[in-house]
Amino acid sequence: MPDDWTTGAGHTHEQWLPVCSLPRLTSAGIVAVRVAGVDLALVADGGLVSACERACPHEQADLACGHIVNGRLACPRHDASFSLVDGAISDGWPSRPLRLYPVRVERGEVFINAACLRSGREA
Repeated sequence: MPDDWTTGAGHTHEQWLPVCSLPRLTSAGIVAVRVAGVDLALVADGGLVSACERACPHEQADLACGHIVNGRLACPRHDASFSLVDGAISDGWPSRPLRLYPVRVERGEVFINAACLRSGREA
């Protein structure tokens, strides 16, 4: 498993954990996982792989039960959607953006930076 040190303003230790095989994710489109005690939804849309908080920030619906439309993750409860690039919610919905987390794909596995989950740092 990769375990890298990054140098930057915070000298943050990165801890990359394998969470799902890429073939499983691309087949399912959306996979629910728990990493470092945090519930996430992994999303594959074309060549883009994203990781986000699993509960919708608007009504806490399970986004792993949502669907993907034009590069956006649609909530199964109210049909608002979130950008898989920056987390922005669709126009007209009173909510903060969806939290996205750093993802790596290596050797057919999807990795999540667990250190970011613990610190609350987003992608």
